[in-house]
Amino acid sequence: MAQRITLLDYGMCNMLNVARAFEHVGADLHVTEDPADVAKADRLVVPGVGAFQDSMQEVASRGFGDAIRRYVETGRPLLGICVGMQILFEGSEEFGDHPGLGILRGQVKAIPNVTTSGEPQRVPHIGWNHLVEPAQGRDWTGTLLAPLKGRDPAVYFVHSFAAQPADASDRLADCIYGGHRICAVVQRGNVMATQFHPERSGETGLAVVRHFVGM
Repeated sequence: MAQRITLLDYGMCNMLNVARAFEHVGADLHVTEDPADVAKADRLVVPGVGAFQDSMQEVASRGFGDAIRRYVETGRPLLGICVGMQILFEGSEEFGDHPGLGILRGQVKAIPNVTTSGEPQRVPHIGWNHLVEPAQGRDWTGTLLAPLKGRDPAVYFVHSFAAQPADASDRLADCIYGGHRICAVVQRGNVMATQFHPERSGETGLAVVRHFVGM
């Protein structure tokens, strides 16, 4: 029987594009605004755009925070996308210090506005960039990025802040921007997330979505 993919709608995402990506790969998709549906999910997707604080306020006010934490404890797969990745961490310095869900250890911090050589660079980081292994290395076999192993995948980013995991082993992939390593994908067990937008990343993004659906 096909696994049901539950997509959370908490008012902070372009749901149409994300939903279309999952439908394109044949997912049995259920979009919900009801936190009670989280416990019933076979696979859970937490998208997000905009400011970290606004997203966390919506998650909390709609009762999704504890529902997401309880879901993670079941061991079933969770995918965070963009700000949906960031809110999985302990907090963010965007527009002040704001707590996150604390599912992953680490903080969300601003992307540097100068390159490693001291030249000014544009922030936000917008456009296509390549995924690379983290500095300490990470085998993508058996992970969210398994279908991209052995390739030079380019994916689409739009963000001014990025997670800095406290546990280096949580980093699954980085991208390089102005010489800086930016955390692009994380995975700890059943919790996985992309800073890039798979729904805007063409066939590469769809390969990631398709693989998540089948995990």
